[in-house]
Amino acid sequence: MNNDQEAFDPTVDELETLKRLEHDAVQIDSGLNVEPSHRLLDLGFVTTNAAGAPALTARGLALVRHR
Repeated sequence: MNNDQEAFDPTVDELETLKRLEHDAVQIDSGLNVEPSHRLLDLGFVTTNAAGAPALTARGLALVRHR
């Protein structure tokens, strides 16, 4: 892990979003789509795929596995 990832402290909701994306679960129990925070997108932990759905990046996967 590099210093940027060690310094980043995700919120509980952000970490839950990353974990759900790791398992390709883009919907929460209420049926709503998972919406990653702008911080996750801006810092490169999440991207969007060709269909426009959120997708976990290698950097995001490393963060989830580190936690």
